[in-house]
Amino acid sequence: MKFMKLGSRPDTFYTAQAVRSVSSEVSSDLIVQVKGSRYLLHKFPLLSKCLRLQRLCSESSETSQHHIIQLPDFPGGIEAFELCAKFCYGITITLSAFNIVAVRCAAEYLQMTEDVEKGNLTYKLEVFFNSCILHGWKDSIVTLQTTKEFPLWSEDLGITSRCIEAIASKVSTHPSKVSLSHIYSRRERDDESCNGAESQRHKPPSKGWWAEDMAELGIDLYWRTMIAVKSGGKMPSNLIGEALKIYAARWLPNISRERNVNKQVASDSDSDSTNEITSKHRVLLESIVSLLPAEKGAVSCSFLLKLLKAATILNASSSSKMELARRVALQMEEATVRDLLIPSISYANSTVYDVDLVITILEQFMLQGQSPPTSPPRSKLGFERRRSRSAENIDLAFQESRRSSSASHSSKLKVAKLVDGYLQEIARDANLPLSKFIALAEAIPDFSRLDHDDLYRAIDTYLKAHPDLNKSERKRLCRTLDCKKLSVEACMHAAQNELLPLRVVVQVLFFEQARAAMGSGKVAELPSNIKALLAAHNIDPSRSTTALSTTTSIPADDQWSVSGLRSPKSKVSTLRMKLAEDDLDESDLQSEGLRRASKFKSFCALPTRPRRMFSKFLSINRNSSEKN
Repeated sequence: MKFMKLGSRPDTFYTAQAVRSVSSEVSSDLIVQVKGSRYLLHKFPLLSKCLRLQRLCSESSETSQHHIIQLPDFPGGIEAFELCAKFCYGITITLSAFNIVAVRCAAEYLQMTEDVEKGNLTYKLEVFFNSCILHGWKDSIVTLQTTKEFPLWSEDLGITSRCIEAIASKVSTHPSKVSLSHIYSRRERDDESCNGAESQRHKPPSKGWWAEDMAELGIDLYWRTMIAVKSGGKMPSNLIGEALKIYAARWLPNISRERNVNKQVASDSDSDSTNEITSKHRVLLESIVSLLPAEKGAVSCSFLLKLLKAATILNASSSSKMELARRVALQMEEATVRDLLIPSISYANSTVYDVDLVITILEQFMLQGQSPPTSPPRSKLGFERRRSRSAENIDLAFQESRRSSSASHSSKLKVAKLVDGYLQEIARDANLPLSKFIALAEAIPDFSRLDHDDLYRAIDTYLKAHPDLNKSERKRLCRTLDCKKLSVEACMHAAQNELLPLRVVVQVLFFEQARAAMGSGKVAELPSNIKALLAAHNIDPSRSTTALSTTTSIPADDQWSVSGLRSPKSKVSTLRMKLAEDDLDESDLQSEGLRRASKFKSFCALPTRPRRMFSKFLSINRNSSEKN
């Protein structure tokens, strides 16, 4: 770093009885009091260079041999005053980026200008500042940092603005053309200490070499400097985003929900201190949000969600939170489930996570446009309908035109997977309202879910965490589930799930039977007795719409659940036992099946895999027909 020495005489200042004096054969005739400190000095060297002291001496009363001058509002303190006084005596002083601001403000206060004497201190400081300080990277950073102690003086003298302009111009310049003062970032310093200076000598600085040094600035100065960097238009948005990430990591603490709760039980003095710190962090966060580049992808979605989590805990302004939510929505497909677990700090809402905020983000994501499914619609059992090539071409052209202004289809598939994983996490919350779970599940378009296994796991988790749901609420919960999109393993689990509504279990069994028939290459019809039982409860197995639609009304007495469902040790023996206990044969099902609700309940309570269960019924039908 650069420094400048002025004067040639040795330092002769000393302290005697709490008074600072200068060794001289001439007795002192001037007393200067600076913020509680007293100096015994001489008029001639000081008044010849300081216009203010000349005026004050003429106005002050003379007691015996001394003029007494009070300087209560002196900028820079006693250190800056003593440097100015030593300059007047010709004593050697050393100036650098660490003290030039204080001395410059003090010299301005004392009016040590060219009007008083040629080559005065103000002139020398300006030359050193413009020719050396502003040309060095680290010198400019350090000088700008010191201006926070004298904000008004620094602004009036143009020190702050000139440092900001110098830093912004260097950021947009190749580092090889910048005087880095041998140190340009903490990361490079760490590498040098680990790998040796020799290896670093031949290693060029990275493009973001300036970010970590700038992270040492306070938020006000950092904000102004970043605005100057961005206004230059030469810095890529991703480098600005990386710099903001480094700054946030440097100044934003690891904020937790517990820390926010602990504020409520703190003492009054501690609470005031905590509120002050929280207020500073809030201002810092909102300033970072205002500096985010407008370009999509300039910062990662994970970083945006961390800022959003901090904004929620710090109770930042609604505009900042909405801006973050909008930016997250633009690249939501990059997020992870852990990123979305934003704690809720609303004491009116006892949920663990802020689900409303995630719903807002998802709504913003969907507002980018509705992307249609890329695959043609399927028939009742999943068979593809035959369509003309011209119709397919028209549909593809229409889809492409819509995708041009909307979120891509692949991103919606990723977001659907993300939301289903998020639902599995929040479903464990016993205080999560059913309406919020359903709203989040239904916000995903049907075509975005290629399978419903994750959604089924979330529903199963919610049912286990909320055992007090009534039958109507369970039915509402399951209406988003499409049994046709469940895997074989999920179907096996659902068929034996005691918590699911009966309608769900019956449709799982039906579609598993249809899948088995397709797998064997045969399209088999369901037995007439099973069709009759399904029809008795207004369940149309051939309907290709969502399997769990709630448009069909079923009497409350018929909304059974498959309670008591268990997997037996011997599937065949248990099936025979069930048939024997209920005397359930083909003639009973055909003649009395529609009137005997208990037999239908026993039928739905049959355990084991759906394919084996239906195959047993088919064998029973064949045996009965052979006997007759």
